[in-house]
Amino acid sequence: MDCRIDLNKKHCNCTYEPCSRKHKCCECLHYHRQNDELPACFFSKEQERTYNRSISYFVEMKKYHS
Repeated sequence: MDCRIDLNKKHCNCTYEPCSRKHKCCECLHYHRQNDELPACFFSKEQERTYNRSISYFVEMKKYHS
């Protein structure tokens, strides 16, 4: 299966510019998983800008915004 980069661009909210995995969801997910993190697309626009991709931050934000 080929990566659908053009389609992924429509949904990717990552603002980290030097990222070589941007718009490559499979690579992005595997990278963050190895680091016990979640990709930018799991976070709101404001949360993403913190570059905190930790699972604990995600859980805390879900509690705070629910």
